Amino acid sequence: MDKTDPNTTDGDETDRAGPPRPFADGLPALSATHFAVPTSADLGIRETFTHAPRFLILYGSLRERSFSRFLAYEAARLLEAMGGEVRIYHAHGLPLPDDATADHPKVQELRALSVWSEGQVWVSPERHGAMTGVMKAQVDWLPLSEGSVRPTQGRTLAVMQVSGGSQSFNAVNGLRVLGRWMRMITIPNQSSVPMAYREFDAAGRMNPGPLYERVVDVCEELVKFTLLTRERADYLVDRYSERKEREPERLRAVAADIGFTKRPA
Repeated sequence: MDKTDPNTTDGDETDRAGPPRPFADGLPALSATHFAVPTSADLGIRETFTHAPRFLILYGSLRERSFSRFLAYEAARLLEAMGGEVRIYHAHGLPLPDDATADHPKVQELRALSVWSEGQVWVSPERHGAMTGVMKAQVDWLPLSEGSVRPTQGRTLAVMQVSGGSQSFNAVNGLRVLGRWMRMITIPNQSSVPMAYREFDAAGRMNPGPLYERVVDVCEELVKFTLLTRERADYLVDRYSERKEREPERLRAVAADIGFTKRPA
């Protein structure tokens, strides 16, 4: 057999093993107790949900004729037509972050809706090249965790924006950063509606056309991703570092660092 044939199985074992691997020297920094190898079996459904997928929609404008609200309503109609249960949060009366306590009724309403949801849609106008303060304030009132409850982690997210001028993606890009920070599963598709005043009629309904079709695409993809992940969300967002943090010794050390307890001698 030709030793130069790349398909040969003959020859020296050292040659077939390939060059030495510099990363094959173990994992001395790893806690074996908390390390878990992801498997397909672990992605199996442990509890089948029978209720309709639940969606919360946030929008970023308080204007009487608000194109982001109109787009939020179009998304709500579509999500309901696709079998979802939808709630829309209206930010009128929501205080600025840190200008009130978390027991404010509008804050409690927002947090309860976020916990209830399995997927969310965030719709913001683009103002000064970014999302609006109204949009950001709503997300800022949602903590990463509140006791053992995580209002956003593991939920799916679709992002959309409207703008008065030419098409831009600044707001949706900023919303994607927020979604990642809030540990949400942000779907690949998104919607950006330029010159929104041309795309909605006097009654606030979106005109047919490619921009509307993209909104349909986004909602369809959000429903699919939500159905795919909602029964697996706890496993998908389970993290090695957080498993370590839940250890009693780690919790006591953190408490000592912030002055609640003394470190053991």
